[in-house]
Amino acid sequence: MSNVALGVVSFGVLLGLLVIRIPIGVAMAAVGAAGFVYLSGLTPFLAYLKQTPWEVFANYSLSVIPLFLLMGNFAARSGLSANLYKAANGFLGHYKGGLAMSSVGACAAFGTICGSSLATAATMGRVALPEMRRYGYSGALATGSIAAGGTLGILIPPSVVLVIYAILTQQNIAKMFLAAAIPALLAVIGFMIAVRVYLAISPGSGPASEPIPWGERMARLGRVWPVVVIFLAVFVGMNGEALFGRALFTPTEGAAVGAFGTFLAAITYGHLRVSEVVVVLKDTAVQTAMIFLILLGADFYNAFLARTQMPIVAGEWIAGLGLAPIVVLLVLVGLYLVMGAMMDSLSMILLTIPIFFPIVMALDFGLTPEETAIWFGIVVLIVVELGLITPPVGLNVYIINGLAKDVPMWDTFKGASVFLAAEIVRVGLLIAFPVVTLWLVR
Repeated sequence: MSNVALGVVSFGVLLGLLVIRIPIGVAMAAVGAAGFVYLSGLTPFLAYLKQTPWEVFANYSLSVIPLFLLMGNFAARSGLSANLYKAANGFLGHYKGGLAMSSVGACAAFGTICGSSLATAATMGRVALPEMRRYGYSGALATGSIAAGGTLGILIPPSVVLVIYAILTQQNIAKMFLAAAIPALLAVIGFMIAVRVYLAISPGSGPASEPIPWGERMARLGRVWPVVVIFLAVFVGMNGEALFGRALFTPTEGAAVGAFGTFLAAITYGHLRVSEVVVVLKDTAVQTAMIFLILLGADFYNAFLARTQMPIVAGEWIAGLGLAPIVVLLVLVGLYLVMGAMMDSLSMILLTIPIFFPIVMALDFGLTPEETAIWFGIVVLIVVELGLITPPVGLNVYIINGLAKDVPMWDTFKGASVFLAAEIVRVGLLIAFPVVTLWLVR
């Protein structure tokens, strides 16, 4: 068997291990180590082991991950999500479908201080679902809108998956966050339009609630100022070079500022108890360890793939087909859509970027290499987030359905389908017009 064929077979073996529920980090490490030893022998692998774990985890950029996770965990336990939902509800709730649109808006706002789609969906589901069911919203629209709104957490800065993509492809984290801003705004607008489209198809699914006096609306808006301040401090501080000629702090420093600010807001306004701080720190440590194990496993697997030269051969083969670059990109997007129905977002990024990224970088889209890498990353993250609401896996759908046990799973997928259509339109727009993603970066 040739080295390239071995690389292809290893991909199938890895998918098989994932199907039988082997953790992704363990599966990638096992396949990578076995392949490495098979190709190069045990002694070179032991020499590789001697320095690789240190090199992987000593990367300064990785320190941003536990800090953003800590920021999200403080936000999830602080009760700030309820204030965000009430503020959005105050301005949108009296329209038909307004509570669903409020859920989308609150998910977007919560995503600015919580970089996890799953955490965003779970937290907002506990807040928004009872209110929508109280006003007679259909189970499909109520659960579908929150499941879809939760996907915003993967793209809106700070996003942990976006950070990992930047590290894997050696891109500037602050520029990746900047590039995600306009696509994230388009997602919020698209989701709110999707709610109106759903109501046009099923008019009785989202009745209006009572209008709230303007005084109460402004009072609710005033309660969310900590979230606004934290987001602006982190986002503007990291991208200060574009605004002031120099960044106020690095992404890691920005994550530290955000984590400390969220802690203060959680203690002061969110009524977070001191005893819960220990739980937050423990949860953050567990999540960080899980992600770092996955990163180590990915490094093992990538080292093995490099020795098979499969990514290089695949890139040369695709280039030799003479296909237009945009056609190649559409094929890759299609593969991501299929894989997204079976795998979680982080697994897909770590498994596919070492293979697909060199292929894309070898194509000419009329962009600089840095712009191509940033643009491709945003497109990939959006397509990956589609997997969170795509059957049969759809992790966000399972989370929300667990909170609304009286709603059949199929109804939740049906409610999410209109948001899925809106996302496909957004992907098409960003592929056709890269400037939408790159305008702020430029």
